[in-house]
Amino acid sequence: MKIGYKLAAEAFGPGELVRQAVLAEQAGFDFVEISDHYHPWLDLQGHSPFAWSVLGSIAAKTSRIGLATGVTCPTVRYHPAIIAQAAATLALLSEGRFVLGVGSGERLNEHVVGRGFPDTVRTRHEMLREALEIIRLLWRGGYQSFEGKHLRLEDARVFDLPAEPPLIAVAASGPESTRIAAELGDGLFATEEKPEIVQHYRDAGGTGPGYAEVPMAWAPDERTAARAALKTSRWAVTGWKVMSELPNPVNFDAATTTVREDDILEKFACGADPARYLQVAQKFVDAGFDHLVMQNAGPDPDGFIDFYRSELDGPVRRLTPKSARG
Repeated sequence: MKIGYKLAAEAFGPGELVRQAVLAEQAGFDFVEISDHYHPWLDLQGHSPFAWSVLGSIAAKTSRIGLATGVTCPTVRYHPAIIAQAAATLALLSEGRFVLGVGSGERLNEHVVGRGFPDTVRTRHEMLREALEIIRLLWRGGYQSFEGKHLRLEDARVFDLPAEPPLIAVAASGPESTRIAAELGDGLFATEEKPEIVQHYRDAGGTGPGYAEVPMAWAPDERTAARAALKTSRWAVTGWKVMSELPNPVNFDAATTTVREDDILEKFACGADPARYLQVAQKFVDAGFDHLVMQNAGPDPDGFIDFYRSELDGPVRRLTPKSARG
């Protein structure tokens, strides 16, 4: 079991994210994962720095902790050739500590470059397949070209390549995306504790690690934590079909006006009771995930990191799937 800390790039500026990553390394986390957004989910979150610059700074200021994007869309806002180059560079700077998390993206971040965002999931999946093929091609070395249905590459070469390419974890939520993860990725990435996601991945031949974000909100009491999560993270209860489609933070604000504290309490581990955190994490372990990302939506990141170090680190690592316990 590997445990990660989610760097909420929508809620904090770049310097603060680097500081939290250093604290996470000191607290014993195995890796940090950062969202790669252009916009925050809600305007009141107030931030969205360039994830790749933040990761480079973290690589320079840490020595052990792994780094991951959670996740990058390599099809619209970025061309996959740029992501192939960026990931290779970060792998070198971090001395092999980087994992490239990729997905088919959200309209929220991808529409900003004026190229449009594909209206159908099928097209997004086709583009993601081509993007991964291009990234893999460039990581072989030498000059490469590619002619796809959606994406092209012309005489491109990544000159600085690590001895071993970064692991690629592909975000998935259904059968087709899990097939892409199994066929073109090295691991799986998800945000829901659905056993069928992991099962589809395994059935398609996937054998790599399973990354999943576990919703949490730390504060000294449950209601304070729930109110904080409701204010900044209520978008998380809308589900992927909503999260992938809305174009701007104002739309997420409007779409989540009916979310209640009770909805947050049902999904998130809130407050300071370790048992509740283990209960929520157990759902992801039972679903088959073995790389759990602690995603704190509470108001005090330092308090959460201290809480993790003193109360959760050992117990959460000892969680085992229900099937393994008979």
